[in-house]
Amino acid sequence: MVTIKDIAKVAGVSHTTVSRALNGNPLIKKETRDRIERIASELNYVPNFSAKSLVMKKSYTIGLFFSSIDQGTSASFLVDVIKGIHHILDENYSLTVHGIDNIRHLDGISARRFDGILVMSQSDADNDFIYHVKKAGIPLVVLNRHLEDPGIMNVVANDRDGVRKAIDYAIARGHRRLAMIEGRAGFKSTSERKQGFLDSMLAHGLSPRADYFVGGDYSIESGFRRMTELLTLPEPPTFVFCSNDDMAIGAMNACFAAEIQIPRQMSLIGFDDIVFAQYTNPSLTTVRRPVVDISEWGTKKLIELIQHPQTTAPEQILVNTALMVRHSVAQI
Repeated sequence: MVTIKDIAKVAGVSHTTVSRALNGNPLIKKETRDRIERIASELNYVPNFSAKSLVMKKSYTIGLFFSSIDQGTSASFLVDVIKGIHHILDENYSLTVHGIDNIRHLDGISARRFDGILVMSQSDADNDFIYHVKKAGIPLVVLNRHLEDPGIMNVVANDRDGVRKAIDYAIARGHRRLAMIEGRAGFKSTSERKQGFLDSMLAHGLSPRADYFVGGDYSIESGFRRMTELLTLPEPPTFVFCSNDDMAIGAMNACFAAEIQIPRQMSLIGFDDIVFAQYTNPSLTTVRRPVVDISEWGTKKLIELIQHPQTTAPEQILVNTALMVRHSVAQI
């Protein structure tokens, strides 16, 4: 295995110079640094990150924390988040994934373990964790949930506006009996999406019906159960907005089981635009939530906080959603 000392012999410099050059030390002249990097590449040198961590006092680990891995985090959402992070994160960093609800002792979350932390937050229940990370001085970016604290870097999707546009579209197609399968209680995304639904209805002079709002938990199973309930109402809705695509797929299956044709007898819109949405039958109209984009932006900002902590100011970045019109909403 090639070591720093081997590179130093070939380059004719000390192993200290090689170490500094490979770590980007500005005290090493650019031509010397370039020559050492070329020699390292030719010798197929692989850095020893354990030793490097001791020298640099860094862990080279980024922590990704979800409110929960077991509840309210779909597999497609998890995949898109990790995909976006890996588009930005280079080979110098490793990524570890955790659920906040599984953490027993916050003392284990320290700057010795993590160079930076991304929090994919769903609810206010995450605040204890978020402020522990902030107090510990670990570079931090909170994704997915709007924070009122201007001192924390925050990247979120405009869920409320996306849902409002989706309901505007359904109303423009003639629907007046509109129902909603909500997300998990207590999640910020649940309240934001419901507010977008109500914003549109009120703007069009429509009165929400209490029996048209049913609570799901973002799972396919809850979409199936709640749609079954809506179908058994004395006056079922003609349109149902599902707070994510997983629940929309469950709702579609409930309609199929009840021999209700989509969109002729029931129209649906989902939220997220997961990969399966365009392959359902009929293809699902949905709000594209740019999870990959949010994760990319968050990772870029986290790297800036790690590398330039004195000059990188916290900000809130709002990422736009988009309505993906397909074939699950009828004109009536």
